[in-house]
Amino acid sequence: MVDEFRAAFQELIDASVATDPQQFPPAVHKVYLLASQIPTSERELALEALTPLLTGDHAAPGIIADLSVVAGALVEMGTEPGPAGTEILHRLRTMGKGAIVFLRAWERTGGGPPPDPDAVTADAEARVATELGPDAPAATMCWWTIRRHGLAARTMLAESSVRAHTRRDPALHAELVAIANQLSDQLTEFGEVRALLSMAEAASALVMDRASGRAFRVLFDGIGDNFQLHTLLADALIGPHRQGLPGDAPDPRWTTSFRDGPVDPAAQTVWGWWNLVAHDGSWVWNEGVPADIPTIDGEHVLVLDEQPYPRSWNAGRRHPHVRGWLEVDSELDPDEAALWWKRVAPAEPAIPDPDAQDHTPLPEPVVLNTPASEAQRVRGFVPQLDDEDTPHPAPVGDPPEETAPEPPGAAPAQDPTSNTSRDRADDAQGRGSATPDPADHAHHTPAMTTRFAAVQTPEPEATARDEREGHDQDAAQPAAPAPAHPPQDAADPEPERGSARPAPRPAHTTTTPTGLPQLPRGVSQSSGWGPAWR
Repeated sequence: MVDEFRAAFQELIDASVATDPQQFPPAVHKVYLLASQIPTSERELALEALTPLLTGDHAAPGIIADLSVVAGALVEMGTEPGPAGTEILHRLRTMGKGAIVFLRAWERTGGGPPPDPDAVTADAEARVATELGPDAPAATMCWWTIRRHGLAARTMLAESSVRAHTRRDPALHAELVAIANQLSDQLTEFGEVRALLSMAEAASALVMDRASGRAFRVLFDGIGDNFQLHTLLADALIGPHRQGLPGDAPDPRWTTSFRDGPVDPAAQTVWGWWNLVAHDGSWVWNEGVPADIPTIDGEHVLVLDEQPYPRSWNAGRRHPHVRGWLEVDSELDPDEAALWWKRVAPAEPAIPDPDAQDHTPLPEPVVLNTPASEAQRVRGFVPQLDDEDTPHPAPVGDPPEETAPEPPGAAPAQDPTSNTSRDRADDAQGRGSATPDPADHAHHTPAMTTRFAAVQTPEPEATARDEREGHDQDAAQPAAPAPAHPPQDAADPEPERGSARPAPRPAHTTTTPTGLPQLPRGVSQSSGWGPAWR
């Protein structure tokens, strides 16, 4: 089986480099089927061999996006991401910037919802060309592939080693946060990317118990919200077998669900222990995230106060695919703890005086709703498409039969890191179910139910830039380096379309470089600017 997998993986690499539209999809399918039947060490070797292709120097942009999805599928099987994880983040940074350029150009050329990335057409490129000029092909290509890059990055950021890399590279982290912020309104996948990036921002805190005067430094990772932090703190601090703080220790089934296990149906409701307060006296809401806890000298400081009323929430992690943990690193000696207490605001009454003018408002009580069961994530990949199922580009010059598909009409998913009223509701009753994975897209095949989008997506149609045949390619391209792009597919099933009358070249006045990746020589002369197998 190992030899069969190695042969299949070599076929995948060869088809990727050659941009072979006949061999690439079946090679992907074979690799995925065999990957689950081989040792993890073999998958790690395969992922390491895949990493150079993700840099953008050896394969076309669409193929690189699909190889990123393949890498993510291998990681979901339990493979350590290694260098491939960080390479996918760097690739997202490059393609994300181009996708944002496309969005801005779309807004300046008429507005309205942009086309779904998997349904981009030549009309979309022609529209942004009036604003971007020769940069339009690269920007459109970035938008066409951005969902696949976001899905792969989401899986990689679920791994502790990849999040640690972003902590060591603040510039990369800041750029990815900016990209996720700007794309999350249009693509729900980037809401979770943003949440996972926020998870990487805090890995320790100084926790101070007001009743005892003791203080502890704790380390943690994989904490998606303060419900999870609160529960794991109670497990680490309460009881004689822990740090000796008074109170009832958490049910082990609760803590398991907040670490790496499923929710026990018989132990779904967690009862709280403290009121979490910042050093300045403001309340730290449970629906927030550790990264939002205020700091002193760069250190997150969390004070444990008496609860003003009983609180409860639902067991289970906000990000079920992310393993969480928390441990006490050390306890401060009494003298050092006393110095820290001098920097902390005094305690407020558990129930503030209603006539007082300056106190933290209490949340309104709400009715507890039983959360709906979350769909189980199934790891799968794309089946081989039959010839009749393979979409083909429309002929150049022919008027489109219909406009480019709009994005799904559903409203964007709520920001998973938002510090809104959820804790106010949950403080009085219980937390809702974890944020579900983004909805499957219309182009998915029935056999493809993984968190990734299907590899086979519609091919962008032929573009108006065919008119530029014979022009000086170097003069028409932006100066920045770019991902490679496949040459015109020799096996194009519609060779006569090259003789169709090209659409008029859009006029443009913008000549300022946008920093987009440059397309390789010959792409603008190709009537099939997207690979035929898309």
